Amino acid sequence: MTSEYLRQQFGFDGQVCVVIGGTGVLCGALCDGLAQAGAHVVVAGRSVERGNERVAAIEKLGGQASFIPVDATCRKSLQELLDTVVSRHGRVHALVNGTGVNASTPYLEISDEELKQIFDANFLGTHFACQTFIPHMVSSGGGAILNFGSVTCFRPLSKVYTYAATKAAILSLTQNLGREFAPQNVRVNCLCPGFFPAEQNRNILSPERVTDIMRHTPMKRFGDPAELVGAALLLLSPVAGSFITGTTLYVDGGFTAMTI
Repeated sequence: MTSEYLRQQFGFDGQVCVVIGGTGVLCGALCDGLAQAGAHVVVAGRSVERGNERVAAIEKLGGQASFIPVDATCRKSLQELLDTVVSRHGRVHALVNGTGVNASTPYLEISDEELKQIFDANFLGTHFACQTFIPHMVSSGGGAILNFGSVTCFRPLSKVYTYAATKAAILSLTQNLGREFAPQNVRVNCLCPGFFPAEQNRNILSPERVTDIMRHTPMKRFGDPAELVGAALLLLSPVAGSFITGTTLYVDGGFTAMTI
């Protein structure tokens, strides 16, 4: 009885979930989790090699997945992604927006080119994907969108000025979209990881930075990508998460609860 109840609450049988950024470390873990929960996962990203590797890993575990290349900063590419998924599977039930880049450039040295690159990848990529997929979800009877924020949404961090600004913008966008499309049964939420070592932040994790992070993280460790899966399943589930929209869930080892 217990397993059946959990399957009803958190199962994704018959669901089609598109994960933009699924070729990365964190969203790759979400791809694995969604597939094991029963979804057909569309891994979307730039790297064909890493996309195919993720699909192969999911299939090895008995899950269902496919890879479709996408440039999240290009509206045409996102529309082609949606059209391809719909032509193959009929509709999209859930969308994860997880693309992101970072840089540790000192504030007065941030170039216009770098600022634009980070805003395009982080904020505009999320915005464009929402504008592309929401009309389809509205016409299909609903859906769920999970945007990737960060602890920097709540407490801006030094050395990642542009990144923090983009994540604050994503949080605002999420709240507005959650409110705007709730009547059409499209739920939009924000998942905010704490410190999870990944490609985009390894270049700023100096020994001194790690010491500061641990001092401000009550659990005194980094997160493991698999520890994001439960939160994502809750926010994307059409049953367990059915009354959750416009909200932000921090998975950060207590980082945002820390003061002194």
